[in-house]
Amino acid sequence: MPTLVRKRSGELVLYDRKKIEQAIKKALEETREVDNPGSVANTLAELVEKKMNKEVPEVEEIQDMVEEVLMDSNYPKTAKAYILYREKHKKLREEKKILGIDDDLKLGINALKVLESRYLLRDEKGNIIETPREMFYRAARFVALVDILYCEEVYDPRGKQSRKDTAIKKSRLEISEYELEMLHRAFSELNRNGHMRVPFGELLSILKRRWDLVEDTMKSFYSVMVNREFIPNSPTLMNANTKLGQLSACFVLPVPDSIEGIFDAVKYAAMIHKSGGGTGFSFSRLRPKGDVVASTMGVASGPLSFMRVFDVATDVIKQGGKRRGANMGVLNVHHPDIVDFITSKDSENKVLSNFNISVAITDEFMDALLNDDYYPLRNPRTGEEVKRIKARQVWNLIVTQAWKTGDPGIIFIDEINRRHPAKHLGEIESTNPCGEQPLLPYESCNLGSINLSLFVENSRINWDKLRKVVHVAIHFLDNVIDANNFPLPQIKLVTRRTRKIGLGVMGWAEMLIKLGIPYDSEEAVKLGEKVMKFINDESHRASMKLAEKRGVFPAWEGSEWWKKGIKIRNATTTTIAPTGTISIIAGTSSSIEPLFAIVFVRKVLNGEELLEVNPLFEELAKKQGFYSEELMMQIARTGTLRDVNVPEQVRRVFKTAHEIAPEWHVAMQAAFQRHVDNAVSKTVNLANNATIDDVERVYTLAYRLKCKGVTIYRDKSKSEQVIHHGTREVESLFERKDREMTQLKLFPDEYLKMNATESASCREGTCD
Repeated sequence: MPTLVRKRSGELVLYDRKKIEQAIKKALEETREVDNPGSVANTLAELVEKKMNKEVPEVEEIQDMVEEVLMDSNYPKTAKAYILYREKHKKLREEKKILGIDDDLKLGINALKVLESRYLLRDEKGNIIETPREMFYRAARFVALVDILYCEEVYDPRGKQSRKDTAIKKSRLEISEYELEMLHRAFSELNRNGHMRVPFGELLSILKRRWDLVEDTMKSFYSVMVNREFIPNSPTLMNANTKLGQLSACFVLPVPDSIEGIFDAVKYAAMIHKSGGGTGFSFSRLRPKGDVVASTMGVASGPLSFMRVFDVATDVIKQGGKRRGANMGVLNVHHPDIVDFITSKDSENKVLSNFNISVAITDEFMDALLNDDYYPLRNPRTGEEVKRIKARQVWNLIVTQAWKTGDPGIIFIDEINRRHPAKHLGEIESTNPCGEQPLLPYESCNLGSINLSLFVENSRINWDKLRKVVHVAIHFLDNVIDANNFPLPQIKLVTRRTRKIGLGVMGWAEMLIKLGIPYDSEEAVKLGEKVMKFINDESHRASMKLAEKRGVFPAWEGSEWWKKGIKIRNATTTTIAPTGTISIIAGTSSSIEPLFAIVFVRKVLNGEELLEVNPLFEELAKKQGFYSEELMMQIARTGTLRDVNVPEQVRRVFKTAHEIAPEWHVAMQAAFQRHVDNAVSKTVNLANNATIDDVERVYTLAYRLKCKGVTIYRDKSKSEQVIHHGTREVESLFERKDREMTQLKLFPDEYLKMNATESASCREGTCD
């Protein structure tokens, strides 16, 4: 057991010999110098302890003693491995120190770069003024404060109260101005709907008296984030307890068929991008090119011309000053301009570079396709059929363009609306930029993801631990809706009406690796469905539990939940997002994707490239005794284990995205989609030599398996892509890793400026 002891410096610390024993055991396992590393490590740890002379020295001195004991005990290989391990972690500690980041979080250098460039708060001079731990605390505290609004002294779930005084009075309560503004904003909204039992001034008194209630919630939120078990979407981490206060990632805006309406949408999109969110639009309501414009006696220029306006506006707005804007453009397959839309990103001359585009496919179209028949194109202004065209002709064009550039993706719009729990509010026409969040016009959603990799213990899933984190995450995400400073009143109104949230996952590939299950196997697909069903069911239970105290979402009556007699707080609770940068922070694989490569390069917005080496492979290789620098360099050339000398089972479990048949990608997406309220953003990564027929099989299978949409990307089909492998730059990055320490030590300010990074996910844009 750990004991409280005094160091030579006089500092009181918790000392535990087990830590020394575990470090020695890890080194012995790596070198395989002994058959029984556990018992030898115990003996050696006792020898180290005897050297301490009843006083606990500093960490560096203890590590010196470990090296001496290993050498004296005739374990030279293990001593060398321990020295290398020690040097590696010493470098990382120094890097963190120079970056101004505390050392007690297990964050890799790539996570640190992303955090310091985009997430950690800075002062007016641009200096970082918080650590990652403080960032998580800032978000946890801000969101947890919402709980005081729902305590029994304050909240009436029936909404029968008369409106109370909202005046802000002086208070000795130690909360920030942004926290006070948030509480006042949330209080006013609940007060408007008759839920507040007390005036705002009294609320602050209750908060002071009942601070323990907020603190308990804050601790649970903080714990799951700091342990990287759950990470909310980027705007929550960036903007909680700041002037912006906008915490959601996903928005959909309507684009009406009028000049005024179109340019209102452009303005609203700019406001959302500025606050850190991404926007989706359906341009299906706009009259086609060449159609009559009665007010001017002219002709319409069509949806594509206006999409360019949105694209240019996005180009000049950097999201929250921290990342670029991202859009989804959707056009219904029945729109007369559909062919021009499908080919709109045919070249790489930066046309619609801030857009992902997707075709909204209907059941009517798919029936025509499967029957090799014609289908109608209709003028959205009049609803009249203007032409009939062969469905196969349009389908082939979609497939070919996707093969060439990755765009367009497709969304199965009728399937989306069939499974929408609030269809009584209207039809969904579009999704957020990466497709995982179908939303009503003016609706938004805040997301977060659970790191599945951390729930494997002793080669088994810890279901109890997973259940607890799901319930904490749902509580957190529901609170975000109240804490949020929505960019538009229309968005606040529609979002609060349905209270949609989206809990997803990341680290799925690493969970499978830890369980020894190949990604492309029936076992993996069945487990994926089991895991997601568990999370979805528990998320519903958590939301129902919240509804008991806080009430159902306002649009509950008439919804699918109402028809089933289920009282629930949130119209939707689950979403599978791409988790681009938050998976880097969590130090795990993204979303439900297979590993992209064992070693790969991630290109970020300013042109810098981050080297990613899978830690599970590195750990396994050392444990099984086949690790070497030469092997890592060999893997770096292709990113895969296909042509290297490793055990067959290792090669099987560590298969990468391009080695996995497209059908397995779709099967995995469908397995998760069966138990996800919203949708699944997953890219079917294809090898460069994949054919157009491969793309068609993916799209057709996705329809048959009832996915809500699907996206493919063929490797190197664009001259620039977010992640890549097998290039000469990979080897140079190994060398650059070593140089970075010198840069950090000698030129810390220049280094931070040079390495200001921004990761992009999905096809183009950010969705986390």
